[in-house]
Amino acid sequence: MSDFTYSLAKFIPFQDRAECERVRKIKKEEITHHPNPEFKIRVIEERNDFYFQFALDIFTRIVEAREKKENLVLILPVGPVPQYSLVAKMINQFRIPLDHLHVFNMDEYADQDGNTAPLSWPGSFQKAMWDNFFSLIDPPLRPREGNIHFPTKEVLPDYARMIEDLGGANCCYGGVGWCGHIAFWEAHLGFEFGDDLEAFKKAGPRLVELHPMTIMQNALHSFSGDWSWVPPKANTIGPAQIVGAKDRSFWLDGCWEGGISWQRFIARLAAHGRVNPLVPASILQTVPGTYTMLGGVAENVEIHMA
Repeated sequence: MSDFTYSLAKFIPFQDRAECERVRKIKKEEITHHPNPEFKIRVIEERNDFYFQFALDIFTRIVEAREKKENLVLILPVGPVPQYSLVAKMINQFRIPLDHLHVFNMDEYADQDGNTAPLSWPGSFQKAMWDNFFSLIDPPLRPREGNIHFPTKEVLPDYARMIEDLGGANCCYGGVGWCGHIAFWEAHLGFEFGDDLEAFKKAGPRLVELHPMTIMQNALHSFSGDWSWVPPKANTIGPAQIVGAKDRSFWLDGCWEGGISWQRFIARLAAHGRVNPLVPASILQTVPGTYTMLGGVAENVEIHMA
């Protein structure tokens, strides 16, 4: 390896170069090993199987709660998305009513003044969830509309209490963003907490300014690469709602055809790097849960200039 060295770009919150180099060297065959046995890392090689297993995880919780005649409280992300249509098919095929299901979406876009993106806006997470999940469920089986929640400007101050009033979330689902965010809890928010990990874990829902890496990531995924179309802010749950859930199930599918993966490095930093507020997803290492990667995400971190 060349001795060419340099400082990290200043807009990146996590500046521990040695730690970045350490996790970069973690090979695919080593990636599922972790010192916390309750933090279970696994790799699913095939994309279709990945989304099927994700869907089955959600569906199984729905069925088990119904059989026990219990409410089920889930925190759900917009991303990954393909599993939702599979869940809807399972629900319709097996005729499972969802009147016991309470859904809290992780986040929603907002403008510069904190006004929430409406359901009518094509880029809103409310529209994404209705188009890709709720509308695909046969109407008699759908959750009650009053049981479907989004962190809009009106309810954001009460969002944590709304979850707590139902006994807390049974499971928090999610992914990991390019900068290490979970929900839209961005990496730069970690500067507020320094090394106080316990205070970080107690932080709740808020309006946040999106990190530049998140703007670019979401522009590529959902806005045809148009970064001018991505809103500057978002409402989001906080670390408290994620670590406070009874279980966590995180799914990382950030790779494309041709072997390109934007998530390969951050998946390692979040799962194996030093736990710290500047990599928000790193707190997942400290609590029970599953962390599932698509095979392409787990591949080795290397330089390819082709």
